[in-house]
Amino acid sequence: MTAPQTTADDRMVVAENIHKSYGRLDVLRGIDLEVRRGEVMCVVGPSGSGKSTFLRCVNHLEKINAGRLWVNGQLMGYREKSGRLYELRESEVAAQRRDIGMVFQRFNLFPHMTVLGNVMEAPVQVKREPRAEVRERALRLLDRVGLADKATSYPEQLSGGQQQRVAIARALAMAPSLMLFDEPTSALDPELVGEVLDVMKDLARDGMTMIVVTHEMGFAREVGDSLVFMDGGVVVESGSPSDVLTNPRHERTQAFLSKVL
Repeated sequence: MTAPQTTADDRMVVAENIHKSYGRLDVLRGIDLEVRRGEVMCVVGPSGSGKSTFLRCVNHLEKINAGRLWVNGQLMGYREKSGRLYELRESEVAAQRRDIGMVFQRFNLFPHMTVLGNVMEAPVQVKREPRAEVRERALRLLDRVGLADKATSYPEQLSGGQQQRVAIARALAMAPSLMLFDEPTSALDPELVGEVLDVMKDLARDGMTMIVVTHEMGFAREVGDSLVFMDGGVVVESGSPSDVLTNPRHERTQAFLSKVL
């Protein structure tokens, strides 16, 4: 099997027949997806449907059991020789991950570092970029997410929404070509959700390629270029957000949407 041919405006993520299991529990049962450059793909579905697991497979935080997954033209986490897959060394996987930003449900900020320190840490320590350049970029990113005045604050001094915006700035500091969001608003109080979604909308307007696992159907409708409904470890239905949300074809999709819309 050869790697997909990509061009400057073609496919950023290609997943072919992805399987993932934990013991006898099959979590992903043959996922086929493509995400094009500049596309915002929203993934929805009930808890336990495999959405977050798939997202973690994209950057090899979870190892797949079968299938192939390419990001930016590179086979993620493996090299292929004579039709067999050989797992890359952790240092090689880490190098691949540098081009992929991920924002989790929980903010995972370093509590002992200031906001500015959190945003600067990875480019300085991982990419070995000059501290002065990173600091300048980090301050611009904090301004972009509306937190320029919080650079010297510590995470515990921030609201949940502010911490999540710092987490987004931290991911962007590595200049990723792909952003993964794993239910980034699910741990927030309802009144704080909007400020995080506004930052994500801004990223989408700038053409960032994004895969967003979310329960925010309004965001999916407004910002998403494509919508994927997963259940039981498979893609049940996919299409444009307007088509899937207003005219779902599959009975399972209809049942799910009737409860969340």
